[in-house]
Amino acid sequence: MWGSSLSLSDIQQRIHGVTRFLSVTLSIADAHTVDFYTRDVWTRFVAVTPEEVLSAVSSCGGQQGEPEPKAKDPPRTTFGFCCETNRLVDIHELLRAARAHSLPGLGVCWSREELLQGLRGTGSEGGAETGSSDEGAELETDEFMNSKKSHEVQAMSEVVARLAQHCGVKQVIDVGSGKGYLSSFLSLRYGLRVYGIDSSSSNTHGAQERNRKLKKFSRVYQKHSKAARARGEAAHSPQEELEVERKPGAIGDRGVLCGAAGGIVSQEEEKVSTVLSDVSPTINPGTDELFLSSLSVDVIETTSPRIPPSRLSEEERERRKRDNLERKAQNRGESAATVFSPLTSYVTAETELRELIDELEDAVVVGLHTCGDLAPSTLRMFVAKPELAAVCSVGCCYHLLSEEFDPAAQECLHSVCGFPLSRYLRSQSCFCGRNARMSACLALERVSLGQGIQMESLFYRAVLHIILRDHYSSYKSEKRVGKVYSKAKSFVDYVRRALLRLELDESKLTDDVIQGYHDTYRPRMGEMNAFNMLKVTLAPCIEGLILLDRLCFLKEQIRL
Repeated sequence: MWGSSLSLSDIQQRIHGVTRFLSVTLSIADAHTVDFYTRDVWTRFVAVTPEEVLSAVSSCGGQQGEPEPKAKDPPRTTFGFCCETNRLVDIHELLRAARAHSLPGLGVCWSREELLQGLRGTGSEGGAETGSSDEGAELETDEFMNSKKSHEVQAMSEVVARLAQHCGVKQVIDVGSGKGYLSSFLSLRYGLRVYGIDSSSSNTHGAQERNRKLKKFSRVYQKHSKAARARGEAAHSPQEELEVERKPGAIGDRGVLCGAAGGIVSQEEEKVSTVLSDVSPTINPGTDELFLSSLSVDVIETTSPRIPPSRLSEEERERRKRDNLERKAQNRGESAATVFSPLTSYVTAETELRELIDELEDAVVVGLHTCGDLAPSTLRMFVAKPELAAVCSVGCCYHLLSEEFDPAAQECLHSVCGFPLSRYLRSQSCFCGRNARMSACLALERVSLGQGIQMESLFYRAVLHIILRDHYSSYKSEKRVGKVYSKAKSFVDYVRRALLRLELDESKLTDDVIQGYHDTYRPRMGEMNAFNMLKVTLAPCIEGLILLDRLCFLKEQIRL
């Protein structure tokens, strides 16, 4: 593992600092917006105005603005919270503390560039080479995935390829491979032998189909590029035109046809041109070489210049026949090495990889957006399997993590929970709570741009909770409102749709009564907006605790 250079004791000290900070502030992150008005959340936890909070957060926590002047006898505070009332009284102190207790503030992170540089400087001398030697080439992933996914796949695949080279391995196991974006890219771009494991058979099928198209795409680009070069050479050397003889009415396995422009097109190339229309409707000739040069040479099926069989000697025909047989046998043996193999299986730390993968060698285990408990399961697997030389995991969906010590949570499946992992935090019975883990998924950069939180939707749901409390005894029903907001034309329409979804009598309320609730709480919507910005501010600290727990778990292992 290429992990943090900090010692186990250093990591535990930082975890202690974060848990101390969250012991004071977690009440905000763990508050549910559904209960915002029914439990008067703002008044219970915050003693400053919404305008103060929004102003401080927008100015980067006081870096670009002066803190509000304090009273003559300010209350004694811890991280901005009054020690007597436990309410937030100093937003600037809270923001400074939040920055100090996030991963960048704790000094436990390397940037991606620093990691890549470190891996370059410590590569295995006898290790396996990947197909990443051509640093200037870029695979046009935008053809097959959106820009966000393309950025993530390219950024992570370079790290994985460097890690594999550092460890001297050529196999990668992609846990939770989904539709196979990362697996395909690692295989095509870096020539790694990738096994993608996903619990969904539909994802596995989709990954197989996508990988098939990618292979065809690579062959198509090669043939078009080759044909363009041939046309250019023919234009410069007309005296070297090739004369092709063909028996009338007979076409061999690799016979040729005359194209409309007088060029020579084989049956295979004609078929490939048809494939192209299925794979990529438009081709930019300028990207032909860019696409091909970025692929592993093992993936691209190269062909020698075409010579009609009638011009070959008997000896040459026999030689080519032997070469073809040898090539087919080699392709059968190496097909798994050049194209990733999607597999369907539910993965846990106890999963026997050799039962899934017959050709398993030493490998790097990776996961991009390993959801919920899959990320800790990947780490447990890495620790338990000696054939796994390194791990590179990017987790997500922290709200789906199971917690061993959360009193409000259900029991963990098979008595194995996703948090905490480390012995250090387990000895303290540490837990965050689902709402806090949900907050950990938020990103200040996105929320500040109006992304990530649908504020009006949250406001509607919180006011609906008031209506359910006032008029229905089942407002704590286990039924869920679901995604009603996107279909509603107004607040009144939203409430009526929600009541129908909850199987409640919506005729009890007139439109005026429903609208009255909206009008009453609308002036307080700013409180909810400011409160959610506080939750977003604490998000990096909660995520940091989860990730530090995972790092601590790895550091606790003897073989690391």
